[in-house]
Amino acid sequence: MFLPLFLAMLWGGSQALDSFKLQVQEFVMVQEGLCVVVPCSVFYPSRGWSPTTPAYGFWFRDNTPKPSLPVATNKPGQDVDTDTQGRFQLLGDPSQSCSLLIREAHLEDSALYFFRFERGDYVKYNFMEYKFYLEVTALTLKPEIYVPEVLQPGHQVTLFCAFNWIFDECPVPTLSWIGNTVSPNEVSPRTSYFSELTFTPRPQDHNTELTCRVDFFGEGVSAENTVRLSVAYAPKDLVISVSHTDEPALEPGGESPHLEVQKGQSLRLLCTADSLPLATLSWTLQDRVLSWSHPLGSTALELALPRVKAEDAGRYTCRAENRLGFLSRSLDLSVQYAPENLKVMVSKANRTALENLESGASLQVLEGQSLRLLCVAHSNPPARLSWARQGRTVSPSQPSDPGVLELPQIQTEQEGEFTCRAQNLLGSQNISLSLSVVYEKGLASGAFSSGISLGIGVTTLLFLCFILILGELREGRVFVSLPDVTPDGWFFLYPPYAQKQKAKPSSPSQPPPPDGHSPEARKNQKELHLVSHNCPGPKSSPQASEAENNQEELHYAVLNFPGLRPWETQRPEGTHPEYAEIQFH
Repeated sequence: MFLPLFLAMLWGGSQALDSFKLQVQEFVMVQEGLCVVVPCSVFYPSRGWSPTTPAYGFWFRDNTPKPSLPVATNKPGQDVDTDTQGRFQLLGDPSQSCSLLIREAHLEDSALYFFRFERGDYVKYNFMEYKFYLEVTALTLKPEIYVPEVLQPGHQVTLFCAFNWIFDECPVPTLSWIGNTVSPNEVSPRTSYFSELTFTPRPQDHNTELTCRVDFFGEGVSAENTVRLSVAYAPKDLVISVSHTDEPALEPGGESPHLEVQKGQSLRLLCTADSLPLATLSWTLQDRVLSWSHPLGSTALELALPRVKAEDAGRYTCRAENRLGFLSRSLDLSVQYAPENLKVMVSKANRTALENLESGASLQVLEGQSLRLLCVAHSNPPARLSWARQGRTVSPSQPSDPGVLELPQIQTEQEGEFTCRAQNLLGSQNISLSLSVVYEKGLASGAFSSGISLGIGVTTLLFLCFILILGELREGRVFVSLPDVTPDGWFFLYPPYAQKQKAKPSSPSQPPPPDGHSPEARKNQKELHLVSHNCPGPKSSPQASEAENNQEELHYAVLNFPGLRPWETQRPEGTHPEYAEIQFH
């Protein structure tokens, strides 16, 4: 009989216990000085109270065996812990809500908390099985500032500051701006989770600081964030640095520095510039672009010159450019090297055309012709040029231009080897050529040429005359004896008497005197003929036929060569004053 009643009582008690519930999160974290709300709902049995019965809630710190004072309650006249008084507060309808508001959290507030609920005579319950842990950490949260990455000078801009810890039940913090860009009208703080600042950037605002500060409800608790403004500007502070291989960079001085290097060395040219946004950098040699940086810009651009050559000399310019402007700087590079590519150019007579000659070339020039030799060499520093003939230095024709050698009216004695020498501090180079004098008709002089022509003419004349005389003698069927020569150049040819006439042994043949002939010769003489170079033969005369009929008469011929006149009295070239006389008797 008592068993069913006992079971009923146990069941009812279990139901009563099950009707007390609390919904609260087990772990809550907040930064020091901030405000946080711990949401909570309470459930209890509808027993021992009426709708008009007040409900009271209590939050206790669960850090002692027996809690003393609550940290927060809604019961009038109830004392609370002095450390939490005014900071911990129950929110909402106490008959349903057990939510807890915590302001200005202190590090000492970190603890385990439980809730007690009272309403009427029956509902008085400690929810020890429903607790939450509050953890208070150091303050690290800061307001966030929203600012464009690059501000344009002269263009108005609006900046934003926001504090992203928002609870409707928490007090609103105070935001303020601090910085050189803030006008007096913007200094007044504003109570809000959000603030904005409008201003016009100036070039001098670049790299200045701007601060947004948030002040919380309690005294001395605040957080702030600072940004550095970036105001766009054209390129500036462009610097060119030069370094040799494995050597630290050097910065040439001056607006347009000059750098001297020797041929074959290696160089690195580094260009740096300050700009916002980043400038596009480029290297140019004269008007030729050598390299450029990424289109998005760069702060430095290097140009490598391995084994510098002579053609690498010139003006190198680094240019930095962005949308606000550009800046450039130049470096004059001088490459020093010994003389090379030495050559000689020649112009003859009054011709302007130049002919290039290689070393060891042979140059032929007409006698009496003028000659101009120009020696040219590539070198840096400029080489000193000099001319030598047969190893002896020749004075320059133009002292201001020692590479020019002028030879007017070239004569035979000027033949020989001419050498041009180019020399500077780094070395020297020579080039030689052989000069020979020629003449209009070959490799001989005009006088010698005229003599050769005269000799050939005289030889031909003698041969023709000999043939002519031989023909005359053969017609008379006689033999010619060897000629006699007189001291003044006369040749006498004596044929023997005809076969019908006997020679007188006591009367040997004697050459006639220079101004006359023997009586017999004069007796038998028919005619005297003058023969020119072409030797046309004797003129016809009445005595010619008589001589032909008379086979026994004496025939002889006289040839006279008066000799050549002196060279200085010769006629102009093209005429032949030489002649010979042939006389037939």
